Amino acid sequence: MQFLKSLLAEEDGPTAVEYAVMLAAIVMVCIAAIAAVGTKTNALFENATTELQNHG
Repeated sequence: MQFLKSLLAEEDGPTAVEYAVMLAAIVMVCIAAIAAVGTKTNALFENATTELQNHG
């Protein structure tokens, strides 16, 4: 309990929360970007597989 009181009294507490929110936003953007790249890469390989099967 004493830790929470000191955390609220100090100005470092809100700064830590702001950093945590920024980190969460960055992680969400990274996950979205990785998912988009993964989807495009999967489509590319499926297209290549189809083309190879049609010519083989």
